[in-house]
Amino acid sequence: MTGRARWLAAGTLLLLAAAAAPANAQRPQRRGLPRPTSDPKVFSEFNVPYDGHFTFVRLRYTPSRTGYGGGGGFFGGINYQWDHDYPRADEHFSKILAELTNIGVHPTGYNILSIGDPELFEYPVAYLVEAGWWTLSDAEVLNLRTYLQKGGFLIFDDFAGPAMGEFAGGIRRILPGSRLIRLTADHPIFHAFFDVDTLNFHHPYYGMESVFYGVFEDNDPSKRLLLIANYNNDIGESWEWSDTGFFPIEINNTAFKLGVNYIVYSMTH
Repeated sequence: MTGRARWLAAGTLLLLAAAAAPANAQRPQRRGLPRPTSDPKVFSEFNVPYDGHFTFVRLRYTPSRTGYGGGGGFFGGINYQWDHDYPRADEHFSKILAELTNIGVHPTGYNILSIGDPELFEYPVAYLVEAGWWTLSDAEVLNLRTYLQKGGFLIFDDFAGPAMGEFAGGIRRILPGSRLIRLTADHPIFHAFFDVDTLNFHHPYYGMESVFYGVFEDNDPSKRLLLIANYNNDIGESWEWSDTGFFPIEINNTAFKLGVNYIVYSMTH
């Protein structure tokens, strides 16, 4: 992309982030859905069937009962779950991705799949939040391992502080012997569409320094990047509230730029 094209895209991003539409009228409003421990059919009935379009996929897991806060959450009793920021984050981001890129994004689709669902293999990228609360069965571990080995890409978001322990433990089960490698701003994933030249970010609520980790094939940074993890960060929160003025537009913009870069990179590498 030329410098002028990047500038125009950034300007379009400002406009879209400020005016992202409410939930699409053609789809049911999903804010009142039961919690993640409910019958998974309740969620799957909202999914759109695979038809060749790129569809944003959020992964659903069985949350632990105690989590990393000893029963009360990390900062005072909040019950973090896989559906944090859903559905507004998913819809707003899908809209941005469709408007700014040539990726054929599904016009109304953003799906939820279990991490053990074989249907996951129909989608090249999947997004998972609050990995400090995830639990993994042996079958789910195998499903995610095979997905990554066959070329899938995972985006982990919205986990902080001691949540790293549960997240890293899950990654070690999925990819035995793998290492989480801290990414720097010169990695191509941060320049796949937008140029994000600094990673000097902090968690929007807690203020901790954000760190971006990756896992590479054979732990070799010259080989394929299998996943990216936004630690001490929460780009989905900005996606969700991008039409409200809750966060400064610069923070929303950066969150969308990171998300678009992740998708474009994963679809081209």
